[in-house]
Order: sequence, then C-alpha cells, then structure tokens
Amino acid sequence: MTASKSNSKHLSEPGAAPTLRNQGFQMPAEWEPHDATWLAWPHNQEDWPGKFTPIPWIIAEIIRHIASAETVHLIVESQSRIAIIREILNKSGVKLSAVRFHVLKTDRIWTRDSGPIFVKKRGTTSSRMVALGWLFNAWAKYDNYHRDAHVPAYAAKALGIAIHNPMAARSDGKIVRLVLEGGSIDVNGAGCLLTTRECLLSKVQSRNPGISRTVLEQHLCDNLGVEKILYLHSGIVGDDTHGHIDDTARFVSPSAIVACVELNRRDANHRRMAENMKCLKTMRDTRGRSFNIIELPLPAPVYFDKQRLPASYANFYICNAGVLVPVFNDPADLQALKILEKCFPSRSIIPIYCRDLVWGLGTLHCMTQQQPR
Repeated sequence: MTASKSNSKHLSEPGAAPTLRNQGFQMPAEWEPHDATWLAWPHNQEDWPGKFTPIPWIIAEIIRHIASAETVHLIVESQSRIAIIREILNKSGVKLSAVRFHVLKTDRIWTRDSGPIFVKKRGTTSSRMVALGWLFNAWAKYDNYHRDAHVPAYAAKALGIAIHNPMAARSDGKIVRLVLEGGSIDVNGAGCLLTTRECLLSKVQSRNPGISRTVLEQHLCDNLGVEKILYLHSGIVGDDTHGHIDDTARFVSPSAIVACVELNRRDANHRRMAENMKCLKTMRDTRGRSFNIIELPLPAPVYFDKQRLPASYANFYICNAGVLVPVFNDPADLQALKILEKCFPSRSIIPIYCRDLVWGLGTLHCMTQQQPR
C-alpha cells in the first residue's frame, strides 16, 4: 500500500497541516544510533505470579548492558523506591551515571507498547524529533492500562519535544485516537513496515473497531513515514497480544528479514510460521526488490504452570552496545545466537536468560523502547 497525501491535523497546530511523512519525519530502524532506551522497573507481581523474585535482577542485567553505551530512562513507581533500585543496579554493575530516573506510576513494564514511538525529521542541520502518542489499551485484552496510557505524554514532556496523538474518523463519524503498539510493527528505515493481519486487522482483540483498513494504513504511513505495509498472517502460539510481529519476524537490515520457523509438524507454530514464510518470499520492498529471508528457529515450547509462553529468539533488542537476545536454556539457543551473529557482524551478540522473564508474557523487545539519536 502506497500512501497518498492527507489533510489530517498534526502537532495540534491550527488548520490543515501536512502529514509528518510529508514534513520529512520517519521512524528510524532500530539499528540506527540511539540517544537512549526507555524502560520501566518491575513492580506488578501479578505479571509474574509465584516467580517475581528473580525479575528485578534480570532487568538489572539488561540495564547493565544497555547503559554501557547509551542513556537509560528508567520509569519507577515512587521516589521512595529509587534508593532500593539504585542498590540493585549498583550490585549488578550498572553504570549508574547513565541512568535517569523518572517517577511515574504504571501498570506494567512493557514500554515497547505503552511508550511513545519516536520519529525524526531527516535531512536538516537541526534534526527534530516528535513523540507519537498512540493510544494504549492493553492489547484490547486487560482492564488495567490507564496508568500506562500516560507514558507517551510524560516522556515527551521530560524530553521537551512535541507529542502528536494520531486521530482518525470511525465508520460512525466519531473522531478517535488510534491504538498502536510498538511490538506490532517493525520498520526497515527505508520505507517498509512489517506487521501481521492477526494483530492489526483481526476482529479478535480489535484495537481500532470502526476504523477501516484503508484509513489505518494511511495513518501508519502518514505518521511513521513509511510507504509500504507488509503483512504476515499471524504471530506465535502463547502470545497474549494476538499476533505481535516482534515475536515472529524482524528486519535486520533494509533488505533482510529474520523469520521464525518451526520444524516440528506436530507443533501449533509449524503451520503458522510456514504460512508466514510463503508471504515473506513474495514480499517486495519499495523498489520492487525481494528480501533476503533468514530462518530463525524457535525454542522448544516453554511452559509454566501448564501455560504455554511466547518464547522466541525474535524478541531481541538492538541497542548501541549490541544485540540483546533472549535465551531459554534450550538446545536451539546456540543456533539462534550464531544466526543473529551473521546478521549483525559488526555488533556484539549478548544472550540474556529469559525463561523466568517470559512468564510475564514478554521479554527483551517488549520491555524496551529506543529513543533515536
């Protein structure tokens, strides 16, 4: 889908204004340099029932790596918790001078979805950045999200940058704020956006009921600065978001995509990933070129308390320090690390143990949101 011009208002300016895309704004690819990463400190023990104790230490280890090469904006529940958190970070060897604490009550830690998506204006001597405040409604599944919904506006104010809340007209004529989670999309920085029909277009956990596919795609293009939207069928089994792309397939360069595969035909992911692979092989970029598709294994199914969890190596996070990759004490861990090492030959590949973290139904990419340089 190639976007046309739109007359929607942007940045709360009076009168009709050109779209962010037409003004030169674009969401950079994740591998482009960061100024910072936004995260939230874990506090909701119900997200890891019976298994919360190791979670702060896992988060501290993640912060240790990220903070070695960029600022970490860390959202915490209260001022009184900062001293305890600093002690955990200090014991974990975190570069504390790179951590900026922000006191804001949240529901969960998944800032990939609740936080702002940053877009930049390219090609100017004074590059500008805008925070996109898509509405967050907890994946159209849970009720406790109202605190998380304030994260984009808070982050924009803390950084002193403009925020734009994308709005669109529903089929009944009502103007509403659009829902979009960062984990539901991936961009290559060269005009393409990758997502799944299961998440963006399904009537199950529908994010934007009453918004047509055409209208939604237009706003994705206008706000994220993309020209082409590429759809896979579905996400992995166990994903409570109903089809997030960041557990399924990811851009690793403007011309290459890593995609999960499941060789076990008896596993429910086998058919899903096979259908996705067929789609990927027919996809073309904005210049009509095919992508280099790289197969990435899935670990053996991870269960806890009889529940299958969304364990995937595709939930890696690219930061300045390297590529943080979730591992699960699985025989496929090493194979996945070697594949990603070939995808990112100039970056360190950093395994992070996530078998406990994924009990919260997310891992590394889900909990991080990059702030581009």
